[in-house]
Amino acid sequence: MIVSQLASSYVTYERLVKEWESAGLARNDVVLLHSSVSRTMRRMRELNPDFALTDLLQSFLDVIGEGGTLLLPLFNFAFCDGSGFNRATTPSSMGALTEMARVDHRFVRTRHAIYSFAVAGPLSDEFSSLSNVSALADDGPFGLLRRRQGKIAVLDLDDQNSMTMYHHIEEVNGVTYRYHKSFTGKYCDLDQTQSLRRYSLFVWDEVRGVRTDVNRAGELLWSQGLYSGSRPGVDSGLRVIDAQAMFLSISDVIRRGDAERYLYSMSTESGL
Repeated sequence: MIVSQLASSYVTYERLVKEWESAGLARNDVVLLHSSVSRTMRRMRELNPDFALTDLLQSFLDVIGEGGTLLLPLFNFAFCDGSGFNRATTPSSMGALTEMARVDHRFVRTRHAIYSFAVAGPLSDEFSSLSNVSALADDGPFGLLRRRQGKIAVLDLDDQNSMTMYHHIEEVNGVTYRYHKSFTGKYCDLDQTQSLRRYSLFVWDEVRGVRTDVNRAGELLWSQGLYSGSRPGVDSGLRVIDAQAMFLSISDVIRRGDAERYLYSMSTESGL
């Protein structure tokens, strides 16, 4: 019975590793991972009832190896509502896998009070030392991901519900349908030092009725051959894109005046 369970665990784990490799992940990659894990967990537990969320996290770490760096978003918007931020204890609002990474000793949390990341690997210190005020600025994790020839991997989520990278590209290109909105609140660092800090988000212009609408841009990236892997809900559900290649493609969309066609639409609704 024990031998059978071990064999089943090996089969499911190796299957995932091969799926991630087929989607475009490789040894020594620097990868930002967005994820919805429910379908993958169901698939794996059909093969091995003992398959755990820890196995899923480890499969991504093992694909990139000791030389690779893995980032998962730990975004939490409580700071925007005046609740403050504790770098050690504020939970992630981005799903079960990200919260698991947050409490894993191999990961370190970056500093931004709203858009922080869990980072594991050789570049974790470089990412965690960033002190960007704007969540999406070029001097923050998104810019560093590009400079480090990083990739973005998305598991079973469409672009609208995952690819924050679009907004980094919009900020760097200085689009006029978004603006910087600042938030000030209490901040507790890892050493328990407390201070009052200000951070900002590059939000849509709700007065004008602008809202994020990027799935059309995702289709453009597929048509350009920049995404590799599978669409959400199909096969592995993992797709991968080079962060700098995405930056160049979407920057071109903005420069030629096609942002409303691909990146936003007009609505009476408001929000971040």
